[in-house]
Amino acid sequence: MKTLKYLIEKEFKQMFRNPLIPRLIVLFPTMVLLVFPWAVSFEVKNIKIDVVDHSKSVYSKRLTDKIAASHYFNLNDTPPDYRTAMMNMETGETDMILEIPASFDRDVVKARTSGVGVAVNAVNGTQGLLGSNYIMQIANDFSSDLRDELMHTVPPQSRASLMRLPKIEIIPQYKFNPKLDYKNFMIPGFMVLLLTIICGILPALNIVMEKENGTINQINVTPISKINFILAKLIPYWVVGIVVMIISISVTYLIYGLWPAGSAIAVLFSAIVFIISVSGLGIIISNNSETMQQASFLVMFFILILVLLGGMFTPVSSMPTWAQLIATINPFNYLTETFRMLYLNGSTLADVSGNLFVLALIAIVLNSWAILSYKKRG
Repeated sequence: MKTLKYLIEKEFKQMFRNPLIPRLIVLFPTMVLLVFPWAVSFEVKNIKIDVVDHSKSVYSKRLTDKIAASHYFNLNDTPPDYRTAMMNMETGETDMILEIPASFDRDVVKARTSGVGVAVNAVNGTQGLLGSNYIMQIANDFSSDLRDELMHTVPPQSRASLMRLPKIEIIPQYKFNPKLDYKNFMIPGFMVLLLTIICGILPALNIVMEKENGTINQINVTPISKINFILAKLIPYWVVGIVVMIISISVTYLIYGLWPAGSAIAVLFSAIVFIISVSGLGIIISNNSETMQQASFLVMFFILILVLLGGMFTPVSSMPTWAQLIATINPFNYLTETFRMLYLNGSTLADVSGNLFVLALIAIVLNSWAILSYKKRG
């Protein structure tokens, strides 16, 4: 234990010899959580739309104004014909076209029904799908308002029959994220990303740097055991990871008012289990790299797999079967799900115990692999 203590002391001194490191430990999570949740979002807003109004009537003007007032759309232009609007879409000036027929008012008043045409630039499939849904929602609201207004213009007998028509009113209740704030969904993912970089990637690069400098050879010729060597390399980053997690929880609360609905202690405990597992992956990368270039390529390879197949941006359940199989051994996936349950659902440690158990198994496998694959070469 005394040998391990001196090795850890040496690693801490080496880490903090550069005065930039302590500043980065505070600034890095702060900047990530301050900037990225606002920028990285799948919410679609400010869709540019052209309205081709052939009717030029009162109701068509009201529908156009209702769309322009929505925060989902920016009214780009009101071209005189559909062809001009299509030219705008081809040049990228607009994303959607709403075409209102010339008989719009007459159909609404006399036939009680009318239709409008919608064309969507579907190059960005997500924007196209959400944009068409938004426009249908606005059109339905407009239709409902008109029906209530026109109800008083029909004879009493007809009005009574219309009142008896079945009507379904949907009242949505958004649980766990009542304001549908996408940042609340992404912030736990960014916390996991921070831990992955600091506790998984940095130890790997640190060891490879020592290989290039040749300082690791001085340790290899000593009787220091492989376990002590690897623990001495990892424990300082485990401590830094816990500090970063505490900073992240505090910053998230101060900036976004987001506090774990479950327990902050449970969040920290889950983070510790994840830190141990992902740091083992870092050691495996360093054991199979002789240069910083090799390590950097391996790091980029694994970080892409961990993040993109870890459920941070898209649900794992919507991925193809082969991707879901990869996610079953991806520690990033388990901690992202655990953090979201603890932060948003108000889950307890018992509720996330299954995820933590799998993370613990992954930690045992990865760290055992790291110790066995490390070769002392003098």
